Amino acid sequence: MDYPSVSGLCAEQDGPVLALTLDRADRRNAVNDEMLDAMIGHFAAAGIDESVRVIRIDAAGPDFCAGSDLVANNTLSERKPRVGSTQRRLPNKANRLIPLMLETQVPVVAVVRGWAAGLGFHIAMASDFCVAADDARFWEPFMARGFTPDSGAAWLLPRLIGMVRTRQLLMLGEELSGAKATEWGVIHGSHPDGDLDAAAAELVGRLASSPTVALGLTKWLLQSGNGLDLDRHLQNEAMALELSSRSEDFKEGLRAFRDKRDAEFTGR
Repeated sequence: MDYPSVSGLCAEQDGPVLALTLDRADRRNAVNDEMLDAMIGHFAAAGIDESVRVIRIDAAGPDFCAGSDLVANNTLSERKPRVGSTQRRLPNKANRLIPLMLETQVPVVAVVRGWAAGLGFHIAMASDFCVAADDARFWEPFMARGFTPDSGAAWLLPRLIGMVRTRQLLMLGEELSGAKATEWGVIHGSHPDGDLDAAAAELVGRLASSPTVALGLTKWLLQSGNGLDLDRHLQNEAMALELSSRSEDFKEGLRAFRDKRDAEFTGR
């Protein structure tokens, strides 16, 4: 697969890791349509690319992402947009990216410094793991701007932290530091800024060397189980077990157990 960079988004594959770097520091890495389209394409491609075993999302400059670039995405013109233009546009942009991140069987790691606001916050939450600097700032800016949440905010947050804390973030606009976000269970962990890169590299490396088939199917079970009754979920578990137990990594895991050594998984 080819993962081309575009203006504002650097894409690079290094072995099993696809690194996507938001690279618009002058706009605090606010995401415009070109960046969104590229991210959507890369996630869709990586989901069927057997050479990609983990996706890492980080950012250039002091901030992770200031959200959607409202200026760039709503260019002023003499003609007023037709009624319903937002409703038609969102399913093909941010509202397509977040489900892709949740549904792809490739594990996703977000690495956050500085501000993660709006869509930037939601990208962090939609990742399987998010590690952040202790002093990172997570914020939902919607009430301060006078409009309603988008890109899955009101779906993601209650599932992570419950309704009471979700109201604090979405309706009162309270901010969370990286340390507080970890305490609340919004993200995987926080670290002093100087330790963040090493912690992220360790996590990405651990996922990249894990049993890829079993890892992806476990992610699928966790995501699909949200809307299923127990009987249907157990059927999915049986199918996932059938598939994962036919993988080469499963056989290697058994050999390693027998030989009393660490398994060396290849992602097959």
